[in-house]
Amino acid sequence: MNKHNTTPPNELSLRHLTVDEALFRLDRYLNDAFMAGLYQVRIVHGKGTGTLRQAVHRVLRRHSLVKSFRLGVYGEGEAGVTVVKLVRR
Repeated sequence: MNKHNTTPPNELSLRHLTVDEALFRLDRYLNDAFMAGLYQVRIVHGKGTGTLRQAVHRVLRRHSLVKSFRLGVYGEGEAGVTVVKLVRR
């Protein structure tokens, strides 16, 4: 999110980041998205080896702002994207 209090985008790209960089951005993004009132967001982690996807899913499983999540389906990015539903404010 930028410094002008605008709504964050409904998608966060984590491709080409290290796991540590990605997880830091993910946590900040989920908080920003929740505060902006977004109810569903997309996390783009890419397909690759699956390491980043697994790390993202590990965080999502225990994150207090996450209601549910699933891999993308055909047309959404499939295994390279996770669709996350956030809890309501």
